[in-house]
Amino acid sequence: MDRGTERDGAVTEHAVTGRIPLAVVVVDREGLVSHWSSGARRLFGAAKEEAIGRPAVDLLPVSGALPEDEDVSPYGAYAAYDGLGHDLESSLDGRLFYPAAGRARLTVPERDRVDVLWWAYPLVGPGPERLLVLGADVGALQQDGHEEDARFERVAPGFALHTDFPGAEELARRLPEILPSMSVEEGSRIVGQILELGYPVLEFSQNDRVPVTPDWGVPRRVERRARRERAARAAAEGLPLPQEYTDEGEDLEYAAVRERLEFLNEVSGRIGTSLDLAQTIIEVSKAVVPRFTDVAGTYLREQVVAGEGFPDGVPDTTTMWHRVAVEHTDEPGRWDDVVPVGEAMPFPAHTPFFQCMTTGEPVLVPRIGEEMGHAIASQFEKRDIRPLITGRSMLVVPLKARNVVLGFMILLRHPERPVFNDMDRVTGAELAARAGLVLDNARMYTYQESVAETLQDSMLPHIPPRRAGCDIATRYLPGTLLGRVGGDWFDSVKLPGARTALVVGDVMGHGLNSAAMMGQLRTAVQTMAALDLPPAQLLRNLDDLAQRLGDAYLATCLYAVYDPIASELHIANAGHIPPVLVRAEDGRSELLDLPTGAPIGVGGVPFEAVRVRVEPGDRIVMCTDGLVEVRGEDIGVGLATLCESAAHPAASMDDACDTIIRALAVTFSKAGRGGRKDDVALLMARLNGIEPEDVAEWRLSLDPAEAGRARAVVREQLHDWGLAKLAYPAELLVSELVTNAVRHSHGRPVELRLVRGDSLLCEVDDDDHDLPTLLNAGPGDEHGRGLRVVSTLAREWGTSRTSAGKTVWFELTLPRR
Repeated sequence: MDRGTERDGAVTEHAVTGRIPLAVVVVDREGLVSHWSSGARRLFGAAKEEAIGRPAVDLLPVSGALPEDEDVSPYGAYAAYDGLGHDLESSLDGRLFYPAAGRARLTVPERDRVDVLWWAYPLVGPGPERLLVLGADVGALQQDGHEEDARFERVAPGFALHTDFPGAEELARRLPEILPSMSVEEGSRIVGQILELGYPVLEFSQNDRVPVTPDWGVPRRVERRARRERAARAAAEGLPLPQEYTDEGEDLEYAAVRERLEFLNEVSGRIGTSLDLAQTIIEVSKAVVPRFTDVAGTYLREQVVAGEGFPDGVPDTTTMWHRVAVEHTDEPGRWDDVVPVGEAMPFPAHTPFFQCMTTGEPVLVPRIGEEMGHAIASQFEKRDIRPLITGRSMLVVPLKARNVVLGFMILLRHPERPVFNDMDRVTGAELAARAGLVLDNARMYTYQESVAETLQDSMLPHIPPRRAGCDIATRYLPGTLLGRVGGDWFDSVKLPGARTALVVGDVMGHGLNSAAMMGQLRTAVQTMAALDLPPAQLLRNLDDLAQRLGDAYLATCLYAVYDPIASELHIANAGHIPPVLVRAEDGRSELLDLPTGAPIGVGGVPFEAVRVRVEPGDRIVMCTDGLVEVRGEDIGVGLATLCESAAHPAASMDDACDTIIRALAVTFSKAGRGGRKDDVALLMARLNGIEPEDVAEWRLSLDPAEAGRARAVVREQLHDWGLAKLAYPAELLVSELVTNAVRHSHGRPVELRLVRGDSLLCEVDDDDHDLPTLLNAGPGDEHGRGLRVVSTLAREWGTSRTSAGKTVWFELTLPRR
């Protein structure tokens, strides 16, 4: 294929691209041949078995370089780095770290001398390979018919950074067309490597025929001669020799660039191993000390440290900056007292720090003099930091993300070390850019984690550890992956008759939508529980609600009502794992055999409830499947461990919950299943019961005079219980409730109950379904003050509907003994 190439504004026509047979040799880090292609056997004469494992310099001997003035070859204008000699040998022994090319004559057994073009590419990345050497026989090029084309200026294998493909994505797409046997994925990886390193890198397969292009190669000999002539004239005239005219200067320049690239790549590999903000800050600080600087102080904006949203606006003199890390090579403790980590401070406008954080550009101070040292030290009250900074070279680099300054790093070098220069400024800016992105990722992770935790905490209830007749302990463990906030929840609802509803549920899936669905279902359960619906009916209504909310989510739910007076559990299950009941009498634990039911949201499926007799001291354990199920393991293993660990004696309910969680974690770890990924909700209740002597009940007729009788029986019962101090407020409140019940009842007798527990509970039942409400009674109103009195004197009060009518109740705090 012939095409024109643009060079110095002019188009050189008929520049040639094509395919030539290549010798492909790979040299490892020990200088030994690790790959020897069939093309290498043909060109250099050694078989693969002879070459593998031998020193590369032994297999590529030099019989003599092309003379400087030789221009008889059709490729006389082709570049050479003085033949094979210095440059390829430098590549082979590891002293050359950038791509090189040249022309040499090799002595090959049975073939006399061969005129060879060669290219040497340093290989980057993992693995023992260090260098890729390609060779081509000049005679093969002449046989292709190009010997008469005097304008054939450049030949190079592979491709280059300056290839004329428009953009990295297009280059990645075209690479499979340029290089044989290469996929689009491999091409994308190579393009990324080119853009990262800034110079061409050629990768190869077992195919020995690799295309060549004229886009990158070795300068023409005439150009090289002109450079040398200019250098000679400069030397003759006594002028300083420009570094760009010397091979040594070029080598040093390439080596310096290579060193900086290696440093930046090394730093990039050392930072960002964790999304923990504090750990990331430590990694960034340790990555630059001592190789690049002797002291590194990192400052972040207040919002970043607090894990809040993205900071708004340009920093000013009021912006607070938190010192989050100080890494140095000075003697231990020298910086700790003067500039302690954790201190927050603003920076005045006259400081280089303010200039850096407002412009977003690095600020270089070759040496901190006395005047600047004093100006910087003036902002540190009662602390003289001048001995720590004066005479040192300083570079302040911004930590930016999305063009917003998140913080900055102050880098200082000891006086005896070379000062920061412009190349250091560029390196520091690149370092800070990479560190800024990593810090921003950590900041966003911290922020999203905080949002998820806040959302989850807001939706999970804060259950009191004691209810009437039972003690409760709970645990919630979020998922271990980012965004794994889920739909697991637990709850406990106070019910009439000193009963307690216990709930555990799990919305299938993860993410904020699942958590929002969980919040809706949990609120619905609380509302329906307050209506005192039977467990099966509550799940039926919850399923209907889920159908109305949409069919995108399913949920499992276990709903149990504990009656401490009747000593029984009334339980219904909607597709949830069964609870574990631990008997106090013998410590035996069992999974309760319940009708499983279908998950909430399936629709049209009946639910059944069962009653289970319990004794005081029995414990019920309810959890979500995230605790007992790990991918790849039978759930039966987790359920068995749950039963066994729940039966272990523990000093407290909290200890019992922790024992269960640890036991499940150990079981799955031993099975090689790794840690849990799903979130976990765990609720344990110890069913203490209420003794019969702590309960007193009366039936009252629908006679207004019964209010007086109610006051009398309550007063007498409280004296019997040793609670005479509560007699007066209890009589007053009971009188109000009984009076209202008698007035609104439709014929069924009013029931009065006192329950002595952690508090004094009083309940009044009637057959009226209308719930009373607080009213604002005026001075002339005859009614509407009763519930106001109850609300004022009672510790807590409430109303709820029952199947027969309603219950109005209040609690009084027991007097201290």
